[in-house]
Amino acid sequence: MRLQKLREFMASKGLDGFLVIQPENRRYLSGFTGSFGVLLITQDSAFIATDFRYYEQVERECPGFTLVKVEKQLTDVLPKMMEEAGVKTLGFESFYLTVDEYRKWKRLTRGVKWVPCEDVVGKIRSVKSPEELQAIRQAISLADEAFQHFCQIVRPGMSEKEAAWEIETFMRTHGADKVAFDLIVASGPNGALPHARASERIIREGEPIVVDIGCVVNGYCSDLTRTVILGKADDRFREIYSIVLKAQEKAEKAIKPGMRACRADSIARKVIEKAGYGPQFGHGLGHGIGLAVHELPRVGKVSRDTLQAGNVITVEPGIYISGWGGIRLEDVVLIKEDGAEVLTRAPKGLKFAVL
Repeated sequence: MRLQKLREFMASKGLDGFLVIQPENRRYLSGFTGSFGVLLITQDSAFIATDFRYYEQVERECPGFTLVKVEKQLTDVLPKMMEEAGVKTLGFESFYLTVDEYRKWKRLTRGVKWVPCEDVVGKIRSVKSPEELQAIRQAISLADEAFQHFCQIVRPGMSEKEAAWEIETFMRTHGADKVAFDLIVASGPNGALPHARASERIIREGEPIVVDIGCVVNGYCSDLTRTVILGKADDRFREIYSIVLKAQEKAEKAIKPGMRACRADSIARKVIEKAGYGPQFGHGLGHGIGLAVHELPRVGKVSRDTLQAGNVITVEPGIYISGWGGIRLEDVVLIKEDGAEVLTRAPKGLKFAVL
């Protein structure tokens, strides 16, 4: 079905073949989990070109694909692949192919018309199958458990790096293939950096701690953010936390298929702007998640994507104040025919935020 959807696109654009190089797209279509290779898809055939390291792996993972062995360089086999497949008009992933590769490959395949295409496979990937949803749910559940573990072990005097390692160790010893990204534990002023890295900074009482974590299970990612505070929460923390929570809940309640992604962003953003913190919410509301932790659809104020049933996206408003810190809350939601189902189960709300 995945190849069929790509072939339908190819037919609509008059393409004889389509070249796939992006790793997650390559895996999605073929099952190949190796780090090097390209796919050539035609209406009747499917080829995968890779080197010696993966010959046996391709035989195991890619039934139905014809293996093209790369003995020296990919450029040695590319022209012959095109010729044997009868490709005259080739679609390619223009977002992922470098200018140098494009020029070189085009020069080697004279007679083939190269047609740049946007992230076609990424758009197909954005609607998840039941099997994909099962893996995503498992990854989300494990991240939820890891957050609960963090809440039990975090203490004043622990460094951000120590806390992040505790979370990663929990994930890896409870079923994760790996972490989905460099885990964020950002305390105090570090929380004002939306993509802060866990540092040697010591966690202290009375400071917000932004915890942004995710893991990979069976190839699929989770992404979870909660903000907590050790000890007593002051009025500022309570005020800002309540605003961010309201923005998130309002967006999650309103999200539905057919909605423009920028509209979903606007719903949350207006809550934060009305409270006077608009400039402190500088990123988009969320993003798609699946084989990659960031994928289509994009959910931001300049996004032109439209939400569809089967999309899995994050909803993650935040407020960031330089010198003080930040508060972000992030759930993963599944868009269904009748609205959005929040898949994340990690507790939130002021009573859970104060440890």
